[in-house]
Amino acid sequence: METSIVGVGVSISDRFRTVAEEKSLRIENIAPRAQRLDIKVTHRAYHNGAREDETVELTVTGTGPVVRAEATDSDKFVALDLAVDKLAEQLRRAKDKRIDARNHPRGAKLDKGSGAIEGIDVQPASVDVLRAVATGSIPIVGDGEDGEDYTPVVIRNKHFDAEWMTVEEAVDRMELVGHDFFLFIDARSDHPSVVYRRKGWDYGVISLLASAPPAAEELAS
Repeated sequence: METSIVGVGVSISDRFRTVAEEKSLRIENIAPRAQRLDIKVTHRAYHNGAREDETVELTVTGTGPVVRAEATDSDKFVALDLAVDKLAEQLRRAKDKRIDARNHPRGAKLDKGSGAIEGIDVQPASVDVLRAVATGSIPIVGDGEDGEDYTPVVIRNKHFDAEWMTVEEAVDRMELVGHDFFLFIDARSDHPSVVYRRKGWDYGVISLLASAPPAAEELAS
């Protein structure tokens, strides 16, 4: 398995590179078909350097869908250990799920006559949910010094191309990336949807059924 290590705002020492390559053997043992492991280390400083941290992002390709994990700590070696643990757990869960699916080929099923999905809780989004998503209001507090507003909530924006897939495929992708939810376009209904983890191997899916955005006066009210 090929390993690539890059640093953003931080140099990669020979010691870190050696440790990272040793850790990659653990991933290779779990996912022997993996072709490449990308390791990205990002250094961030906050409030004029009063607080700093290192984020280590791991990306495995060549196993089918891309598998990612990341962790943050003030010590990049600790962040690496945490990220490797997360990635290993995601790969194990995906492997166990595939074995379980082969041994018990049941799971969620689509009733073609009714369009119902057995084994998955399907919930259409309410008007209140759609309005909350559209407005995205978060309390803003003035700092009282320079007059600018700030919020203690850090919002990370990510944009992805829309992908059409079945609910079952979305669940598999969610397990591989290690998130508690996964956004997709339902191939059976063409509705924007999200699958999410409940308890154990139980999952839910929420779909947006709105045919048009709410009027401007409704959002303002």
